[in-house]
Order: sequence, then structure tokens, then C-alpha cells
Amino acid sequence: MSHWWQPRWWQQANQASARARSQFVPGLPTIAIASLLVTGGLWGIKQLGWLQSLELVTFDQMIRLQPDRGVDPRLLIVAITEADISNRRKWPLPDQVIAQALANLQQHQPSTIGLDIFRDISTAPGQQALAKQLQQSNVFAITYLGNNKSERVSAPPQVPEERIGFNDLLTDPDGVVRRSLMFAADDNEAAFTSFSLQLAVDYLKRSCAPAQTATSQSSQNSQNSQQQSVASAPSPCSNPLEQLTKTEEYQLGKAIFPKLQADSGGYQTIDARGYQFLLRYRSASQPARQVTLQQVLQQQLDPSWVKNKIVLIGTTANSVKDLIYTPYSKVASEQRQMPGVMVHAQAVSQILDAANGDRSLFWFWPQWGEALWIWGWALTGGLLAWRLRHPLALGLASAIAIGSGFGVCCFIVAQVGWVPFVPPALALVMTGGAIVTYRALYASRHDTLTGLPNRTLFLKQLQRDLQRSQANSELGSTPAEACLAVLFLDLDRFKVVNDTMGHQMGDRLLVNATQRVRTCLRSHDLLARVGGDEFAILLRSLRDVHEATAIAEQIQQVMIPPFRLNGQPVFTSVSIGIALSEAEYNYQSEDLLRDAHTALYRAKTSDKGGYEVFASGMHLQVVQRFQLEADLRRGLERQEFQLHYQPIVSLATGRIVGFEALVRWRHPQEGLVFPAAFIPVAEETGLIVALGQWILQEACQQLRHWQDQFPSDPPLMISINLSGCQFAQPDLAARIEKILHTNGLDGHSVKLEITETVAMKDVESTIGLLLQLRSLNLRLSIDDFGTGYSSLSYLHRFPVDTLKVDRSFVSRMSDTSEDATIVQTITMLGHTLGMDVIAEGVETAAQRTKLQALNCEYGQGYLFSKPLDPEGATALLAAQFQPWGTRYLTN
Repeated sequence: MSHWWQPRWWQQANQASARARSQFVPGLPTIAIASLLVTGGLWGIKQLGWLQSLELVTFDQMIRLQPDRGVDPRLLIVAITEADISNRRKWPLPDQVIAQALANLQQHQPSTIGLDIFRDISTAPGQQALAKQLQQSNVFAITYLGNNKSERVSAPPQVPEERIGFNDLLTDPDGVVRRSLMFAADDNEAAFTSFSLQLAVDYLKRSCAPAQTATSQSSQNSQNSQQQSVASAPSPCSNPLEQLTKTEEYQLGKAIFPKLQADSGGYQTIDARGYQFLLRYRSASQPARQVTLQQVLQQQLDPSWVKNKIVLIGTTANSVKDLIYTPYSKVASEQRQMPGVMVHAQAVSQILDAANGDRSLFWFWPQWGEALWIWGWALTGGLLAWRLRHPLALGLASAIAIGSGFGVCCFIVAQVGWVPFVPPALALVMTGGAIVTYRALYASRHDTLTGLPNRTLFLKQLQRDLQRSQANSELGSTPAEACLAVLFLDLDRFKVVNDTMGHQMGDRLLVNATQRVRTCLRSHDLLARVGGDEFAILLRSLRDVHEATAIAEQIQQVMIPPFRLNGQPVFTSVSIGIALSEAEYNYQSEDLLRDAHTALYRAKTSDKGGYEVFASGMHLQVVQRFQLEADLRRGLERQEFQLHYQPIVSLATGRIVGFEALVRWRHPQEGLVFPAAFIPVAEETGLIVALGQWILQEACQQLRHWQDQFPSDPPLMISINLSGCQFAQPDLAARIEKILHTNGLDGHSVKLEITETVAMKDVESTIGLLLQLRSLNLRLSIDDFGTGYSSLSYLHRFPVDTLKVDRSFVSRMSDTSEDATIVQTITMLGHTLGMDVIAEGVETAAQRTKLQALNCEYGQGYLFSKPLDPEGATALLAAQFQPWGTRYLTN
């Protein structure tokens, strides 16, 4: 059911997909296999890391689409800006400046201070002041481990080891920081804790202190219960390294930090040593409130910004080059970078959120889950390609599917998960492309309507079977049932169904006929559609020709019941040609199919119809027939035809009243060819239309010449035969009118002859056309009357002037009284209906005498003259019109 809101291309896509589903091609098994192959290939590529860069770019885009959470109120960033460095005109800044900043911050009771700058070398003045400040219990310093000891950057010696954290930011292969390292170990397996984790744990410890004081004042029972709870789950106040030593999973507060693997999420080949987690950026630019170093030194800040907060001190100046690429860096044409201190703030904020249960950490599917995810999208792509045939519909649906997949992945990222997007998208496109390619290949070898193999595939399969049979024959191992047969089928009257009921009903007839034929075949036989309404069947493992003919008879039987098309019964039959392979002959597939088609042609042209088995002489006949057709076309082009004229004589006076124009072919090699040899071929091929047009023009032109040369009253006339093809031309009357006008002829001098069979094909149409011709003053004749259909009930409706008695009755008048009675009856019938009668084939004086006795007006035959060329006919007329008298044709 179509809807007004559906565009035409969408309706066409639905119709095409419905045809595809009805054929079960390519089918769900094909889609499943293709999707598994694509999934396996992409999985291998994924494991090699070839998709990692694309996946990371996609992940960054998803991160950028997430809402900005703003600043974290638990953190404060003291930024050492470009102005701060310019004011001191020195970098690194003197120890005194750092010491003064720490002292000013401590006045406002910060929870934890993280010095996110390397101070491995003292910078005078102020070494003692800085050392004093670094010894405060809430001050943490940073170190750089490097890949080996030579690259290591130590923390200030005044800071104890438990308050030193290493620089935990890890760079991905594309230079972007997406991971943070929580724990690491050197070659001596000494464990280290990251800078961000140290700050977060210290903050949580200090947050725990009031809670622990309150717990000590509670009852003993409550205290025991709390101790049991702490024993069951690691406390955020405990040492991180101790927790990691006890278990491979690190738990902080309410969160268990999943250990990042080399293939977690979209990663495939990263270095996953140590204990890493995926960063979840809080903000694209500023994760915490920010003040400058100058503001701290001048105490120009609100104490509430510092009290009980984590304070990170680090540089944001571009000249220091402590700038990091993040997922937010590549936006449009910008290349924005984030200072390291802000990235550390992002990490600290994320750890605190996770420990407090405010926000989850990133989770990842296991490898088998990702594989199923990719396979699901591959199946989706295959199903879309199978369901939608129209390219625009398929492209639009695929784009929507990919967009939906991206939306799902974005939603999962919002729920703190990372599910790969690139492999599924590629799986959808590749599987869809594979199905489209397979479908195109399938369509190149199969019929799109019936789903049957086409001619190309049938011939290839037939060739394989013939070669196998030939090889077995040469080895002497041919089994008893090794004969092959090809059946060539053609639906009779299929063109009538197409023309009267439409091509859609014709297609339905072909599909239904295919289903019936299938019921007659064995499982190992091959049915193919090789033409419009033509089918070929390869029968394998036959003992003899009788098995093939039995199947042919069975097929004809199943075609007898009517087909129901739109509730209307439609009857059809099938003609079959059969060709068998013989082991001793080296057949080619084209030869065997050609032989079967030749036998089919014989079956259709024979009176008995049904089926025919190929015989060696048939091929020669077909070749001769095709050669005749080619020669006939060439003869028309080269004007090798000419007209002969046989006189029509008045039986009463013996005078010539006209001629019948008879065509002859002057073949360059065969000589004079009579109509019986080429007229049937001309009618089958449609060449009779062009030939008939030439005959009309040539005969009228000759008649005009004779009438001018031999005037008479009434004037000479010409009889011209019309074939069934000519008679079916819608513009026949207009063509004849033009010829009459060109030659200046009165239509009364031209008589058109049609056979009784042609006249009775469609009586009403015949009557209408005869009336059109009669309006041109043409005379009309029924030729070979008595040999065709029984037309007596219609004869009085035909506007006909003449009946021509067939020569078969005239020639036997002297032998049988029945034929004489038939001639008498036809003559009387013609006279009763106001027609004159011409007897054909008059060869003896006795026949002429009997015809005269029956009052038959005209005669035509060898008694008077054989057909003559124009010169001979002109001489005959000249003899009749001699000025000294009239010569009668009596011999």
C-alpha cells in the first residue's frame, strides 16, 4: 500500500526489496557469512592497531560534545603567568618567591598544597625559607620518573618520600593526553604513587579526621561496627601503596579504579604498564578557580577560596612550554593546549568524584562484548543492503544507522563508558558493500524476476558437466546413468498475455510457470531462464531419451490447469525442444543449447506441437532458413525481386480482363525462386511488409502503363495479394491511397486479395478495414475460398466483390462429383451475394467448359497462360488488341 507522503523513489525501493525478499537472494545465510567475515577481518585489523588513530579522533569528538561541568569548588589553581615571570625577569623563580607564596597560602588553612613545578635545583635567594615551607605536612611535590634514571627529575630534598608524586600524565601516539598513571615501578620494582593520587588521598585523609573524632565519641557498639566496615573495604585514609600491594584492584572510597588495558575501549596497542585510568575531563578550559601568583603574593584573594581546598601551584605561561594537547585541542582550525597544572587538576577532581561516589570512572566492554558489538553492526549493514535496493534509500538508511551508532556511543560516553565506534561503522559499510557486490554478481548470473540462473550461468554449468562426462568417457568409467539432456522451453501465447493484461501480469505468469516446472524436476536438475519467456533445463544422470521425454510430458501436463491472474483464468501451454549429449562427441555447451532450441523451433512450427527431440537434419534446416533470411534482407536492399503477371480471362469472351501480380526472386546464386520458398520466411520475420509495399507500388505502376498503352472499357485491372502482416498494418489504407494517387489510378482498377484465413482472424477488425479500403473505390476479393475457416455466416457482412475458387477444387472437378458440387456451390453463393467468381488453376478445356456451364465469370490458369514477366504480358496484351481483330485465348 503506497502513501501520499512517500516519495516515488522510496516506493520503488520497497517494491524492489519485496522482489528481493521473495527470491530469498542473497538471503540471511549469505548475510550471516558476510558479516562474520567482515567482523573477523576488522577484528584482526583492530588488534594490529590500524584503527586506533581513527578511534581516538572519534573519542575526542564525543568528549567535546559532553556538557562542561564548570569549576570544582574543592580545588584552587595558583597560576604562574607570563606576567609573573616577566615581573621577576627570571625562570625558574627564586626560592624566596615560592616560599612566600606557600606561606601566604598556609595562613588560610588549605587542606593540601601541590607544587606542580620541578624544583630539583635551588634558586637563590630563599633556600632556607623554601625548605621550611616544603616540610609542612600538607605540601606535596612532583617528580619526573622518565624512561630511565638518567632522565629522572628529582623532587626537592626537603620533601619526604611519602609526599612526592610522579608526573602522571601519559601521552598517546597522537600526542594527546587521555590517560593518567596512578602507580608505577622502576627497574628495581620500587613502587611510586602519582602526583594527582597523592593530592586526592591526602585531601580525603584530612576530610576523614573530623569523622574519626566523631566516631571516637560514639558508643562502643557503634565503634565496633565501623571497624568491621573499614576492615571490609579499604579506607581512603589508608596508604595507596599498601592497598595496591594487597590486591591488583585499587579501591579508593566508594570507587574501584579499573586498570586500563592495552586494548580497553578504542585503544589497541598502548603501553599499559603500571596502573592507569582514563581521564574524564571536567572542563574544556578551566576545571578549578584560578588566581595568579601575584595575587597570592599580595594576598589579594578570598580566604574561603583556600580554606580546606586543594591548591595546585603551576605555570600557565606559554614561554615555559608546559602545555599539553587534550581532546579539546583540535577544535576547528584552533590548536588549543592546556597547561599541565590544569590537567592535573582535572585528574584530581576525577579521583575525588569517584572516591565520593559522585561520578563514575570509565568502564569498558570485554573483548568478546566488543566483538559482538561489531558483528551486530555488520549484520545491520547486511540487512539494510538486502532490504533496500534503491541506492538513495540504502545510502540514506546507512547514514542514519551510522549517525544513530555515533549517538549511542556519545550516550555511552556520557554514562562514562567507551565503546568503539569506528570498527562497527566500518563493519556496517563493508558488509553492506559486500552484500551489494554479491547481489550485483548474483544478478549478473541470475534472472532478477524468477531468481533462476540466467543463460550465462546455465552455459557455464552445462560446460562443466559436459567436460566431466567427456573425461569419464575417455577414462572408460562412464556410469550407466551418465547421459545429459537439455530441454528448451517456450511459453505459448505469452505475448498475448503481455499485450492484453500488461507486463506485470506477464511477470506473474512467468513466476507461477517457473514454480510449476520446478515440481517436475529432480533435485540435481538445473532450471534457468534464458530469454523473455524461454527456459532451459539441464537434466543429469539420464539412462536414455525416454526419461527426458517423460519429464517433458510431465511439464506439459502441469501447464494444463489455468493460471489465476487477478482472479482471471489464463490458459497457456509450453513447447519443448530436447537435445541429448552423446559421449563420443565433443560437445560445447552452446552447441547443445542451440540444438535444443532448434528442436523447439520444430516443435512450435509443427502441427502436433508439444515437444521434439533434436535430429541431425534439423540443424541443417535451421541454418538454411537463417541463410535464406539473410539473403532475403539483402535481396530487398539490392532490388532482386520482380513481378510476373498471370492473366485473368473472361470465360464467356476469352478476353484478358486483368492480371494477378505474382512476385519472383532473382537470386544471384539460386536463380529464379518462387514464392512458396521465401514468402513464409518473409512473413515470420516481418520482411513481408516492405516486400508487400514494393509489390503494390510496382504492380500499380505497371497497370498505369498498360492502361495508357491498351485503353479499354472497362479498363484493365490488377489483382494484388495482401499478407496477414500487411493486413494488420493500421495505416494500410493511407499507404494504398498514396500509391493510387502517385500513379493516377482509379481504385476500381485495383483488386486486393486476402485469404479466408486472414479474414477470419478478427472478423470485426476485418470488416472495419475492408470498409476503409472500399471507401477508396478498391475492389476486394477472398482468395482460396473454401480452404480456410468456415466463414459462411460472416461472408454476407464482408464488402467483397469477388470469390476465388481454390485450384484444389478446380483441378479435381473432372475426377469427383464432390469437388464439382463444391465449385457449383461456391459459384452460386457468390452470385447470390452479388459477387463475381474467379476459378484458379484452370488447365484443361474440359474444366473451362464445366466452369462456363456453372456460369463462373472468370478463369485463371495454365490453359490461358503461365505467369509472365512484364515484357511477355505486354506482348500478350498487344496480340489481343491487334487493330484487325481480337485474338481470343483458347489454348
